[in-house]
Order: sequence, then structure tokens, then C-alpha cells
Amino acid sequence: MGKITFYEDRGFKGRCYECSSDCPNLQPYFSRCNSIRVDSGCWMLYERPNYQGHQYFLRRGEYPDYQQWMGLSDVVRSCHTIPY
Repeated sequence: MGKITFYEDRGFKGRCYECSSDCPNLQPYFSRCNSIRVDSGCWMLYERPNYQGHQYFLRRGEYPDYQQWMGLSDVVRSCHTIPY
């Protein structure tokens, strides 16, 4: 089981949402995502709900701005854990 925290602003600031399971729609929890902290597990993030659009693979670590995970924008709308 993994744990990931999404932050609306760069540098782990602003409103945040902590997630520990697959989520097909993150839109109700935050409007943009500019930094992420992966506390455990590996995650696949998607730009659109229901696991659609550009994909981003993240492993444990800190990503202080969306360019750190090679994001094309500050949009993350769904995520799921990757078993390992």
C-alpha cells in the first residue's frame, strides 16, 4: 500500500490532499497540482479522470514542482498505485 500527497502550490504549499489508494477522479480535492510528496509505493498519475491522458510514473521521493516529474502542466486528475 502506498501514500502520496498532492499540493496545489510549488514547494509543498497550499491546499493538499493525501491519498493511499487508487482514485479515478481527484478533481473534487484540488484544482491544480504543483508539488507532490510520495511517502511510499509507486504511483501512476494521469492528466484526466478515469486514468486517461498523459501518464506520469512516480516513486518514493519529493517533487517540489510539476517539472520534476516531467509534467506538461499542473493538471493531475487520477492516480493509482503500481504493485511491486
